Amino acid sequence: MPPPQTAVGIVAAAIEKLESHPFPSQLGGATGLMLDYLGPEMPIFQRIVIANRWLFGPLIRGQFSGSPSLNALIRTTTAATMMEGSVARNVLPTRARAVVNFRMLPGHTSAQVLEYVRATVNDPRVEYDTSGMTREAPAVSDTESGAFKTLQRTIGEVFPGALVAPVLTAVTTDSPKYEEITENIFRFIPFRLNNEGLTLLHGVNEHISVENYLEIIRFFIQQIRNSAG
Repeated sequence: MPPPQTAVGIVAAAIEKLESHPFPSQLGGATGLMLDYLGPEMPIFQRIVIANRWLFGPLIRGQFSGSPSLNALIRTTTAATMMEGSVARNVLPTRARAVVNFRMLPGHTSAQVLEYVRATVNDPRVEYDTSGMTREAPAVSDTESGAFKTLQRTIGEVFPGALVAPVLTAVTTDSPKYEEITENIFRFIPFRLNNEGLTLLHGVNEHISVENYLEIIRFFIQQIRNSAG
C-alpha cells in the first residue's frame, strides 16, 4: 500500500526540475574574451555574428547549448551524480538523498546557486545541504597582463601558427592554491588533442604522442626562459 509518491520519487522529481531548467546562459567573462580573440580569425559570416553579439547573442547561446563542452562555457552546469534511498527493494524509503554537482560560471556564488535551486525545485519537502560546496568560482585572469603576453609569446614560439585565445577552464585544478600569491592564473598544458584524443582523457589507453611529449618539454623550457626575461 505505497503512497502516491515515495521519498525517492520526491527527490527524483526535484532532480528532473533542475535538469529541465538549466541556469541562464551568458556570453561575458572568459567566454566573451575567447570570442573576441577567435572572431576575427573566422569566416565572414561567423565573424559578423560574433562581432555583433548584442544582436546574435541568442543564436550563439543556442549553438553553444547544443554541445556539452560548449554549454559548460556559458552557464553554471548541473549534474546529478549520486542517489540513494531504501535499503531493500521491498522496503519503502523513509528518506532519500541525492548529490548534485554544480560547476559555477565565474561571477556566480554558491549562495546564488542555492537560491536558484530552491526556487526551481519549489518543494518544501526537500531539504538542502551545501556542505559539499568546496569553493567559489575563481576570478577571470587578465589577458592584458604581462603573464598572459609571455604565455602567448611562448606558445607562438613552440607552436608556430597556433592561434592563442583564452577559454574558460571547465575542469577542477589545483590552481586555487595559488590565488593568495598571484592575481592571474592561466591554466595551460601544451597537449595536441583532436576529438578522438579528448575521449582518451582519464579513459582506456590514455596517451599522447612521443613528438607531443617532446614539444611539452620544449614549451616549459622556453616558458621559463621567457618568464625570467
